[in-house]
Amino acid sequence: MRPSPSRRTVLTATAASAAVVGTGGGAEAAPARDAAAGDPVAGGGGPATSQRPSRELRALLREISESRIEATVRKLASFGTRHTLSTQDDPNRGIGAARDWIAAELRTYAEKSGGRMTVELQSYVQEPAPRIPVATRITNVVATLRGSVTPERVYVVSGHYDSRVTDVMDATSDSPGADDDASGVAVAMELARVMARRRPAATIVFAAVAGEEQGLYGAAHMAQQYRAAGTDVQGMFTNDIVGSPKADDGTVDPYTIRLFAEGVPSSETPEQAATRRSVGGENDSATRQLARFVRDVAENDATGMRVRVIYRRDRYRRGGDHIPFLERAYPAARFTEPTEDYAHQHQDVRIDETGKQYGDLPEFCDFPFITRVAKVNAATLWTLAQAPGTPRGAKILTATLANSTELVWTRGTEPDLAGYEVVWRETTSPEWTHVIPVGDVTTHEVDLSKDNVFFGVRAVNRTGLRSPVAFPAPQA
Repeated sequence: MRPSPSRRTVLTATAASAAVVGTGGGAEAAPARDAAAGDPVAGGGGPATSQRPSRELRALLREISESRIEATVRKLASFGTRHTLSTQDDPNRGIGAARDWIAAELRTYAEKSGGRMTVELQSYVQEPAPRIPVATRITNVVATLRGSVTPERVYVVSGHYDSRVTDVMDATSDSPGADDDASGVAVAMELARVMARRRPAATIVFAAVAGEEQGLYGAAHMAQQYRAAGTDVQGMFTNDIVGSPKADDGTVDPYTIRLFAEGVPSSETPEQAATRRSVGGENDSATRQLARFVRDVAENDATGMRVRVIYRRDRYRRGGDHIPFLERAYPAARFTEPTEDYAHQHQDVRIDETGKQYGDLPEFCDFPFITRVAKVNAATLWTLAQAPGTPRGAKILTATLANSTELVWTRGTEPDLAGYEVVWRETTSPEWTHVIPVGDVTTHEVDLSKDNVFFGVRAVNRTGLRSPVAFPAPQA
């Protein structure tokens, strides 16, 4: 077991730099500091666990095209309606036409992947259910970019391509669905285009799902397929309503994106939830660690965005396609614009008595904003796929009562794994504030009481990329 810094040394380490475990031209860990020390977008402050974007990531982000995102949103809006119950065999109108166009576009991207990307229509027949009056075929369009090193490790990004008007059962009226949710589909598709020519270490899935407005049916089918196959989905993000930073009162917040992240997982048993509460882990679910990771890697000058993490599963009375993944014990979160304009969302296309046009139209989208949201997603997914996976088996040993803390974990199998870092923070802090490099070991003792602070463990590869943090469970 590697010697630990003394308790006094650790407690005064706030301003010390966290050493880089790996070597080479990858990302670097930010100096240990208080999370509120400065503005990360301006280049100072941010969480102690922040990772600066690598040259590879910056090059990828520069390829994300605002004009292509706009073209995708406008094309999807042109199908009239994309309601889940709309026609599926008209080549120009309805959800079937949108499905076929999305699949064809993704296949053109896959042609440039050297066989690494495949595109499938993931279909099933949904029997009558709430908001589904008759048996209806629901189809997800799924592009899978297979990882070149650890393909069994999977990350998913999605948007939903179905749309609706005020009456959720109206399958015939025009429903362009530009913001909700052609914007999210455009993000997923643009990431697929840019990443298809690259070789991620882990597998990335780019999905356009259906049935969201009727009850999250497409995402539920997709998540269940993964769970039944035992797929190791280590992170899932849905982009739903990411088209505009303008609120219904006209205020604009163009450099902020919200990220909704659940606390105590809904998939936990009552016993598991009770254990989490007993050690104060309500704010340390795998999804909350995923949200912290997003801030670590995507809140910087390369994206130009701030990520406002919301400690909720979703907004009041609503839900998104991350929820079926959460319900199946996968870490998942939702990106959505900073404030919503309800005057346009889900409204029928119409012109009022003053001549003002209403409806979820492309004219109300802010395409530079969507482009920046795409960059946040890209920075997150690419770093997740290139970094080691989240450490497994992290435990905090509790059998011995002492004023030090022993942590153990299972070594990962990545061939470029360089070692690990222990992170910690005060129990009242939302962000990790200290990083301790511990080397290529699977146990470490810290000269701090486990009763007073929270600990975590993250992996580092030889290029300096870090994984999300694993929160250790108590082990007697």
